[in-house]
Amino acid sequence: MLEFPRWKVIGITLLLIFGILLAVPSMLPDKVVTAFPSWMPSERINLGLDLAGGSHIMLEADINDVRKQRLDSMEKTIRTVLRGERGKSENIAIGGLSRANGKLSFMVRDATKVDEARERLNNQTKGAGLSGERDWDIEVRDSTRIIMTPTEAGTRNFIDNAMEAARDIVDRRVNALGTREPTIVRQGDDRIVVQVPGLSDPQALKDLLGQTARLEFKMVELNANPQDLAKGIAPVGSEIVPYPGNPTGEPVIAVKRQVLISGDQLVDAQQQFDQQDNQPVVSIRFDAQGSNIFARTTQQNVGKPFAMLLDGKVLSAPNINEPILGGQAQISGNFTVESANALAISLRSGSLPVKLKVVEERTVKPELGQDSIDKGALAAIIATMAVLIFMIVTYGRFGVYADAALIINILLILGIMALFNATLTLPGIAGFVLTIGAAVDANVLINERIREEVKRGRRPIDAVQVGYKEASRAIFDANITNVIAAALMFWFGTGPIKGFAVVLTIGIVTSVFTAVTVSRMFVAGWLRSARPSKLVI
Repeated sequence: MLEFPRWKVIGITLLLIFGILLAVPSMLPDKVVTAFPSWMPSERINLGLDLAGGSHIMLEADINDVRKQRLDSMEKTIRTVLRGERGKSENIAIGGLSRANGKLSFMVRDATKVDEARERLNNQTKGAGLSGERDWDIEVRDSTRIIMTPTEAGTRNFIDNAMEAARDIVDRRVNALGTREPTIVRQGDDRIVVQVPGLSDPQALKDLLGQTARLEFKMVELNANPQDLAKGIAPVGSEIVPYPGNPTGEPVIAVKRQVLISGDQLVDAQQQFDQQDNQPVVSIRFDAQGSNIFARTTQQNVGKPFAMLLDGKVLSAPNINEPILGGQAQISGNFTVESANALAISLRSGSLPVKLKVVEERTVKPELGQDSIDKGALAAIIATMAVLIFMIVTYGRFGVYADAALIINILLILGIMALFNATLTLPGIAGFVLTIGAAVDANVLINERIREEVKRGRRPIDAVQVGYKEASRAIFDANITNVIAAALMFWFGTGPIKGFAVVLTIGIVTSVFTAVTVSRMFVAGWLRSARPSKLVI
């Protein structure tokens, strides 16, 4: 237990030096760190929302929009599947498709093809979760009418998938703002919590996250009667949509229901300036399929207007003056540079699969964060000093070794957090202070066990060796349970709870290493050089 060959001493020493160097940048001002030579580590601990200040927003999914999307998707599937594939399956004519009461209902014109239609649609349904229930129920009534009803299990599964996709898209949008270490987690079944340290004005974040960014290109209905539009009546195959920036002053226009190109076919979107009037615009670029469709559409509709819709509202409806063959287009709509950039970010990150609305927001001022840091640091200093003094008074020389291991432990925690770019929160400071007590607790167990062995009359080397060996078992057992508890908090917790769990886990690992290995190295070195005949502890 007390044998430390030279290679082992050198290895532990180099490891400690490396950990301490990692901790240094987090304790120095920015201007000092930027002046470091390139070989010096410059990673720093990030401060969480409660310490650095910033914005907290909770987003909630619009469940009605999710249900509507399920109906939209299945309606499209019905038309596609029953249309059949050329040369492979026969077309099945349907009519009277209705969406009343949240169900899809339609009539099969040829009664002999009802079973085939049902079989085709049944192949489009799937199991929802582990219950074995399908995501859609299919029922035949009056021998020719098929009714498709979304099941609750299917809806829950759809919502879960949509929320997971929405969380990823929100993550991409927030990170595109250039923020550092945002926290984006799901809460419950239909909510997402977004915390962005350093962002004091949440309005831009709300605008960015509240935008579904569902981009669609549709042809404008030229045969629409303005008087009918004012009454909410659209021609067959068309729909009425808002047009806030309409040059004619009319608040709405009619567009074809068919979506020519959607935002799913975009590969890039950037904020730029129009070469003619220098106004901010969003330049978009389509993938190969979208480019072909866009080229074909503009070739066939030269001289006609087409509408660019964002979340169901028309941004602009320009005329197609000539075919657009390059797969690129510009979106204009009285943008500012900020709003154009926000739209470009939204389009690049993809459209949200579900509408999200802000149900809670709060802003933490940097001054409050600094006050928390000051008080947390003061608590840590007082706790550390009290422990250092107690250990020296109680255990003398062995208390000094324990204190040295404790100081190294503190620096190692800071260094490891900086290495992994971890975020320190106010609960994290609490976990930091708690690990100080845990680190000393291990040394107390070791020193008390050495005391017992000395009282039993063992020689100094034997007393130290048995003390470390026997106490280490209890230390490892106790800290394994702490690590399990911290892992569970990290797995099931959110935000501050995770911050506490991260610091606690790192602190437990480093405290066991410094208490059992580093302090033992110090004691072994002293015993080899001094060879005392009696231990005073």
